[in-house]
Amino acid sequence: MKTPLWQPTEERKQQANITTFIALVNERFGLRIGSYAALHRWSIEQIPDFWAAMWEFATIRASRHYDAVVDNLNTFPGTEWFPGARLNFAENLLRYRDDQPAFIFRGETAKAARMSYRELYDTVARLAKALRAIDVKPGDRVVGYMPNLMETAIAMLAATSIGAVWSSCATDIGPDAALDRLGQVQPKVLFTVDGYFYRGKIFDTLGHAAAVAKGIPSLKRTVVVPYVAEQPEVGLIPNAIRYQDFLVKEQGLEIAFEQLPFDHPVYIMFSSGTTGKPKCIVQGAGGILINHCKELLLHTDLKREDTISYITTCSWMMWNWLLSALGVGASIVLYDGNPTYPDAGAMWKLIAEERINVFGLSASLVNFLRSQGVKPGRDYDLAALKTISQTGSALSAEGFEYVYKEIKQDVHFNSISGGTDINGCFVAGNPISPVYAGELQGPALAMNVKAYDEAGRVVYDRQGELVCEAPAPSMPLYFWDDPDGAKYQAAYFSVYPNVWRHGDYIVIHEDTGGITFYGRSDATLKPSGVRIGPSEIYNQLEGVAEVADSLAIGQYHQGDQRIILFVKLAPGFSLDEALKEKIRSTLKENASPRHVPALIVAVPDVPYTLNGKKVESAVTNIVNGRPVINRDALMNPESLDYYEQLLPKLQQ
Repeated sequence: MKTPLWQPTEERKQQANITTFIALVNERFGLRIGSYAALHRWSIEQIPDFWAAMWEFATIRASRHYDAVVDNLNTFPGTEWFPGARLNFAENLLRYRDDQPAFIFRGETAKAARMSYRELYDTVARLAKALRAIDVKPGDRVVGYMPNLMETAIAMLAATSIGAVWSSCATDIGPDAALDRLGQVQPKVLFTVDGYFYRGKIFDTLGHAAAVAKGIPSLKRTVVVPYVAEQPEVGLIPNAIRYQDFLVKEQGLEIAFEQLPFDHPVYIMFSSGTTGKPKCIVQGAGGILINHCKELLLHTDLKREDTISYITTCSWMMWNWLLSALGVGASIVLYDGNPTYPDAGAMWKLIAEERINVFGLSASLVNFLRSQGVKPGRDYDLAALKTISQTGSALSAEGFEYVYKEIKQDVHFNSISGGTDINGCFVAGNPISPVYAGELQGPALAMNVKAYDEAGRVVYDRQGELVCEAPAPSMPLYFWDDPDGAKYQAAYFSVYPNVWRHGDYIVIHEDTGGITFYGRSDATLKPSGVRIGPSEIYNQLEGVAEVADSLAIGQYHQGDQRIILFVKLAPGFSLDEALKEKIRSTLKENASPRHVPALIVAVPDVPYTLNGKKVESAVTNIVNGRPVINRDALMNPESLDYYEQLLPKLQQ
């Protein structure tokens, strides 16, 4: 019998949003649901009823009510949700206009700022009018190449209030990687910045911004936000204007929120780019809104009086998720910089100072704190902290135990997992059930999650593929530039017909209902939880003449994933320290610091399939101690022998 690390008190259960939701469902549908497991079972058996109840509970604002919850659950992919409804995404996030803080900005430097809900509405109104003045219309793309600033969020809200589609990536990725993403969607407006701070250093990004702007012919305007300087010089950037000069000067404006269909696009997110440029994942306004409401209200137990923060950048879907907390009316702490600067206690000092109630972090930060012997519970006042959310990559049982031993005993450790693809969670926590070491508490509501073996059979208590057997509102509408849906179909439905395969190895524990994650089953790399496609690394190495071929894989190591880069050298070259440094600097400068491998290893050959495709999966299995099951599909199966011989050294 497993012993839980945490059990919610009866008072905590009674005060939870999900308890109020259960009461609503019981009354509405004549049920006697009394536990999370029972609620989840009902939510996947009666999917339309669940989402109808969620619409009501979240008080979704719409100018026209829906005609039906869903057209046909058996159309998967291609399900239409809430046909007939007309709404605006930003209007639902800007429903409050009072003096409670909407944003509290804290940088790793002395920079700090606060903005009330009233001030936020006014600023979004001014920026929306400026965007309309340059003919931004519903469906146009507005993008950000930005740090995690208030202006980034304001730009998203202004764009989506008009019905424009928002997409963003952080300034810590190089201009080539930014263009691979933002350039594909042909934006009309780019928001960018003059630089950013990291580990106490200033990074000037005006040159990067100029390169990105010059590489996107569709741009009508580039708006530059001052961050490291008061009046940045923007003359080298085409059609550039400073943010404060772009904002209209009028005060007290009302926002004309465009009323649009439920499935009108709101975000374009980017895949990791495992087979070329990152795929552009188009997501619908209503689906993202109602799913985020579900996760924030029911799974996270967020309330109007709460203050919430997540360590994230605008490259990661957790940024989009965090901003939806505006719809709850909570106060959001936006942090920009390194979370361990100037020391490992930086975030815990922030939590104490801002009285943060819900704090989100990655597995890699938990592991770093453990390795440094940090004891936040002893050294900081964490009385306000009620929930710690963790995602990005799998956290070990020891990581869970560290949270309860050294951070706080009475805290809901809400380990979650989902993806960029759905801008949300397949597996999540809840505040009314126990937490067990190494286990996410269970499938998210209305997510019909299973583990499949190689033959597509449901398995428990052993490793299988994470699948979802039913559609959900926040699943992608389509991929950009994929008119026949072939890329979309191949990404999620090519292995199990009419079943979403997500690309994660999991174990579903039959005794607790909890779920343990064991990493990606595809070629996606996730160091510190950040999704990276191997092709992004390969593209940069094409310019390194000494490297004839390469293979980038992820190895689970010390509670996180690290990138190992195997290189096949061109004739006459050897892998010395100078070449390793050349590879590292090429990746750091042209892609990002996260693309830099932890290890670079020379190999005689790289495995390929019979139709000439690199096989990351086989080597990933080898270095993570899993069997290789597709040798017969390889053009050169003998190449794997060398990787198997390397395994003892790679496991050190």
